[in-house]
Amino acid sequence: MKEHDVPTVVDTDTRKLITSDTELRQAQSAMDQLSSHTLEHWVATPSSGANITLPSELSALLTNILETIARGGTVTVGSMPEDVTTTTAAELLGVSRPTLMKMIAKGEIESHKVGSHTRIKSAHVFDFKRARLTRQRQAFEELLDLEDGD
Repeated sequence: MKEHDVPTVVDTDTRKLITSDTELRQAQSAMDQLSSHTLEHWVATPSSGANITLPSELSALLTNILETIARGGTVTVGSMPEDVTTTTAAELLGVSRPTLMKMIAKGEIESHKVGSHTRIKSAHVFDFKRARLTRQRQAFEELLDLEDGD
């Protein structure tokens, strides 16, 4: 290892992957090789020697990570518990907690009780967020279409 080559560091507090110069070059080389091919599935070869084909969604995720590293970016890996508090859900959605509680009361987002506390499945939060983004994009496209029609 060269002096200027810092090894991979994972900051355990933020779970950020900080790559070395060597890993950056390796990622760039891999992306150069991949750019001339359509990659739909990654194939992993564990120590057992048997190839495992990864699903397209996971392959897309790995390609995105590799592209980020190749550009010199930092990859942050996080996890989310299955159930989140209303405070956490509100932060993820970019709304206030009272607004989230109104959305729950209207049935816009599914929740459940754990004792006297309201909890929301993190998958429901992200599904709601994706659906809201889709609606916003559609509304924006409709506005663009109206503007183009003039």
